[in-house]
Amino acid sequence: MLPFSLAVSLACIAAVAASPFNSTAVTPPRKIGKRCTGTIESLADVAAAQECTTINIAGFTVPAGQTFAISAPDGAVISMTGQITFPFAAWAGPLMKISGNNLVFNGNNHNLDGQGASYWDGMGGNGGVEKPAPMVTLDMSGTFENVVVLNSPQRAIAINTNGLTVSGVTVNNAAGAAANSASAGKPAGANTDGFDVAASNIVIKNSVVTNQDDCLAINRGSNITFTGNSCTGGHGISVGSISSNTVVSGVTISNNVVTNNGNALRIKTDATATGSTVSNIVYSGNTATGITNFGVLIDQSYPSTLGTPGTGVVISGVTFSGTNKIAVGSTGHRVEVNCGSTSSCTGTWNFAGLTVTGGTGSTVKNAPVTGGSF
Repeated sequence: MLPFSLAVSLACIAAVAASPFNSTAVTPPRKIGKRCTGTIESLADVAAAQECTTINIAGFTVPAGQTFAISAPDGAVISMTGQITFPFAAWAGPLMKISGNNLVFNGNNHNLDGQGASYWDGMGGNGGVEKPAPMVTLDMSGTFENVVVLNSPQRAIAINTNGLTVSGVTVNNAAGAAANSASAGKPAGANTDGFDVAASNIVIKNSVVTNQDDCLAINRGSNITFTGNSCTGGHGISVGSISSNTVVSGVTISNNVVTNNGNALRIKTDATATGSTVSNIVYSGNTATGITNFGVLIDQSYPSTLGTPGTGVVISGVTFSGTNKIAVGSTGHRVEVNCGSTSSCTGTWNFAGLTVTGGTGSTVKNAPVTGGSF
């Protein structure tokens, strides 16, 4: 018989290995804190403050080219009392990283100012000056609320750990919509995703994104809800792009308002990807106006749009329930579904709750779509 301590250790290892979320996100190690209040007014204060279960972040400027990283104790309460500013530096980032289990992070509607205008050149992550991305990495479970992410150099918020609720967050990259002297007439901001999700058991609610790329991009994970949010100026709400050996399942996109975006609702899978699945995607109660490209786009040919689709990602179960109303501009497409084969787009595709108006028409290729008005 194994000693008790060894048996427990082996059991814990087996439980982690068997977890359905084990391959989708990191889990911070447990950290027991002290019953004290730590105050952060500079990076020099972080080491001592992050030993406490109450952490207050005063307004200060982070030295250029450095990450403001907090590894907080389990159950810690973290509050912002002023604006955090991140000066320009051409480097990889991230600008801020928060790690820990069951944390409560309340920004109290203060800004995390990424000074994006100093970086923006219309190229995003595709060239030009190196831009730190993401601006904020959330390797935490618990709640992250009432934070204003202002002018992110590139992608705004990346969620990498299971069990997080995001509420009342504003991603404000509105200034990136204008051209500048470096952007050759294009919007200066680019690749300014609002939320990138690669984790499970995630809720993002009652938040506002104004940007020049996806409002939401789900790259992997299960049990993900995006509800009651506003998306303006970007590329819409996306599942994907989906690369190889990836699972996305149990996604609910509900009661969101999408305004003046290129696309409203999109699922995009890499044309060359293999061994991946996307399943049980439900849209309900969403409204979209001022859509210029696609009302609904489900495309297995990414990064090409409506190119030759691959068959290595299986999409099964896409549902539009309740009422989803999308208005597309005169040169846009109402609905385009571009599947590689009937075996790569399977199951029930019930579009009964979808109404799309305007645009130039719709095409469904190799998908068992039923219902809907488009």
